[in-house]
Amino acid sequence: MLCTKTITPLLGPSASAQHVIFRHASGLPAAFYRGGTSKAVMFKETDLPADKETRGAIFRSAIGSPDPHGRQLNGMGGGLSSVSKVVLVGKSSRPDADVDYTFVQVGVKDGAIDYGSNCGNMLAAVGPFAHERGMTDPAVTGPTASGHNTTVRIFNTNTQKVIHSTFPVDPLSPRRPILDGSYGLDGVSGTGAPIQLDFVRPGGSRTGKLLPTGRAVDVISSDTVIGYSGEPIRTTIMDCGNPCVFIHASDLDVDPSILPQELEKDGEKLKLLEDIRRAALVLMGLAPTMSDAAKTKSIPKVCIVGRPSTHKLISGETLEAESADLVVRTISSGDPHRAIPITAALCVAAAAHVNGTLVESLFGGSAGANSGKELVIGHPSGTIAVQAQVEQLSDGVWKAVSAGVIRTARKLFDGTVFWDAPKPALP
Repeated sequence: MLCTKTITPLLGPSASAQHVIFRHASGLPAAFYRGGTSKAVMFKETDLPADKETRGAIFRSAIGSPDPHGRQLNGMGGGLSSVSKVVLVGKSSRPDADVDYTFVQVGVKDGAIDYGSNCGNMLAAVGPFAHERGMTDPAVTGPTASGHNTTVRIFNTNTQKVIHSTFPVDPLSPRRPILDGSYGLDGVSGTGAPIQLDFVRPGGSRTGKLLPTGRAVDVISSDTVIGYSGEPIRTTIMDCGNPCVFIHASDLDVDPSILPQELEKDGEKLKLLEDIRRAALVLMGLAPTMSDAAKTKSIPKVCIVGRPSTHKLISGETLEAESADLVVRTISSGDPHRAIPITAALCVAAAAHVNGTLVESLFGGSAGANSGKELVIGHPSGTIAVQAQVEQLSDGVWKAVSAGVIRTARKLFDGTVFWDAPKPALP
């Protein structure tokens, strides 16, 4: 609802009248959850208008974007890509899924609405959110004989992949997820109940192939990608959970244990990494040109990989070299990530088991035979353990069979989120 009024400013260089438009904010049912090391505003699909343009306006206003100051003080966002997110959940019509989950990345400064990737961290909140709201069939997802756990089958619409989420429920009230527990995640204060996420055939989430180019190593140069102006650099381009591009830290002349706040100060390096990201998107066939690749910001995730060493974490604590199998620093939607996106961690684990990749080379060529073995990845906030199983078919093509990880989630609020319609032009 709009109303107008002419007022005279109490202060200011001029006493001239000022035309002011007053708007009543609209409210929608929503919840705010932490999932893993991310946070998002979560909506039921049926509570939103069908029109994508209107949805975009709702998401921007609720999150607080665009914000040239990068703080999102006027919304639920937190000024970083990992907390500038929206999740949509609805009942699924698929026989292999209980609910459909759509992830939306909202640009902090530009307000861009990006449906191009999955968020593995927020997946931890999808199952509990859906189960509590009655979107699951209790006969299918009810407590099992092995304990009071439920499994929700989730279809991610962004990547067309199925993920199984298993978490505890209250034995006296099976619709109520139990999110309190003693399981800790590096990068998250406090603890929670473990939520097991099992990714079913996660390879080829956007490209249809685990190795989109068919090669374990691609050299990005001006000869291989028109418009790329940087020095030639070796990469591994892989699509498992989300598309990723891997680069050896040594090839970038970067310490693999560099912390995000240090990397943020190196504008020249970040520009190079953005150019590599765009070039990789072209090579994997998801953008025809570098200019087109600039329009898709959420993929591929850029992963700087290296061998572990004893170093300081964001918290100031020390991570010993023997505590991780390798270290990874990730750029996600333009931001150096404070931990590691779950889908990037899955991709790292898969790449570690594919012969000839830059990730596998960190293990001296011996990791490929250990498919399915737990891999411990060092990131700026600590470590994460991930499993991935891959196989090479008789024609030499690599496939990702499965991947798994444990996360936690917490419901922060449940109620109404308010949003403002775009301002109309002044008469």
